[in-house]
Amino acid sequence: MKIIDKQIAYDGFFKLYKVKLEDAGKILERELFDTGQAVAALVFDTARQKYIFVKQYRLANNSKVLEVVAGLHDKPSESLEEAACREVEEETGYAIDQIIPIAAYYSSPGAFAEKINLFYAEVSQKKSEGGGLAEEHENIEIVEVAPLDLATLPIEDGKTLIAVQWALLRNK
Repeated sequence: MKIIDKQIAYDGFFKLYKVKLEDAGKILERELFDTGQAVAALVFDTARQKYIFVKQYRLANNSKVLEVVAGLHDKPSESLEEAACREVEEETGYAIDQIIPIAAYYSSPGAFAEKINLFYAEVSQKKSEGGGLAEEHENIEIVEVAPLDLATLPIEDGKTLIAVQWALLRNK
């Protein structure tokens, strides 16, 4: 398959593209939803021995969802690690002591161009209250979880499931 044309069908907070592909002489039309790259982090407070998750409203399921910290990598001057550090501080108030990459993957490559860069982040001191940025209307609730409770968390979110499985496999 080869992309022969790509046009913006919608340009808002995210982009939607109409894409034409050629496959063995046949022309196919598809749509591609592009959110750009994202960063996410499983946060562990080494001083308190607790995982730090966030809970916030998500439109897709019209309810609050328990998740690892996440956000867009939308500042070209930032590395992926810097973007993850920024998101952790904005959402939880913690400054990162150490950050380790877990995985980089496409959330649903059949229709979405979003690539998630997932990290494990160790923290020990809060610098601010967290809760997200007021101008982004995030209204984030911080949820602390003991390591022994990881396996029983009610997880609906893919990146959080991957992060928790990673931690459980490594006894983190």
